[in-house]
Amino acid sequence: MNRKIVLTAVIFALASFASAQDWAKEKLAKSSRHGEWVTIKHDGRNVETWVVYPESKSKTGVVILIHEIFGASDWAQLEADEVAEAGYIAILPDLLSGTGPKGGGTKEFADISDVTKAIGKLPPDQITADLNAVADYAKKIPSANGKLYVAGFCWGGGQTFRFATNRQDLKAAFSFYGPPPDADSMKRITAPVYGFYAGNDNRIGAMIPDATANMKAAGKTYEPVTYEGAGHGFMRSGDGPEPAVDDPAKKQAAHDMYVANVKARNDAWERWKKLLAAK
Repeated sequence: MNRKIVLTAVIFALASFASAQDWAKEKLAKSSRHGEWVTIKHDGRNVETWVVYPESKSKTGVVILIHEIFGASDWAQLEADEVAEAGYIAILPDLLSGTGPKGGGTKEFADISDVTKAIGKLPPDQITADLNAVADYAKKIPSANGKLYVAGFCWGGGQTFRFATNRQDLKAAFSFYGPPPDADSMKRITAPVYGFYAGNDNRIGAMIPDATANMKAAGKTYEPVTYEGAGHGFMRSGDGPEPAVDDPAKKQAAHDMYVANVKARNDAWERWKKLLAAK
């Protein structure tokens, strides 16, 4: 990809994130589904967790969602609501719980750069412990049927793949444009892993061939799909309105990227729902 397209993609991604939160918040407020914040306690930690229930007559599976590097944002909460709309209990832990300026989580940070810095400082063992506590909680929800899945985006996509190496009772893991774990860790995976990647995201895409080879060597199921024309973060970018671009020189490229992201998001969402239903 040439420099102009890369810069346009970066500008588009940042603009999309900035605009996503208001529309996501508004859409979430109109949802008919029951969503609530619960506190999951373990080992002296309080993990604030957003739980959304489907409108269902029977017990359902639980999907643990791992947020982007932007934390438990309004879009992350909306994505949980959309998973519940598809018929599953969605549970989104704020893995920044306890790290905010006043001891809270994502919402306490004034600037998105502070959120990403805080994410980068999270201890891996703490992340695993938080996710295990959330998974244990999820399996005890009265309306849950015992089936447990994990899905994550960007940073959360990498954590999803890594959590599959540490949790043995997962039915499936869905990693959206996140990096894979090392080859030795893959040997511990028991669940099938499904990857969702962007064609215009070679930072992550370049890792797929080795991940495929390493998972095959370990005798594990790994099925990656790349959505051509889309950029990193397409599940969020393709879920919201098209950002306004004032610069005529960048407008067409930004529009093309948006169209590709919308298509990738819709195609990936359909694939994800089919895979969930099959498990």
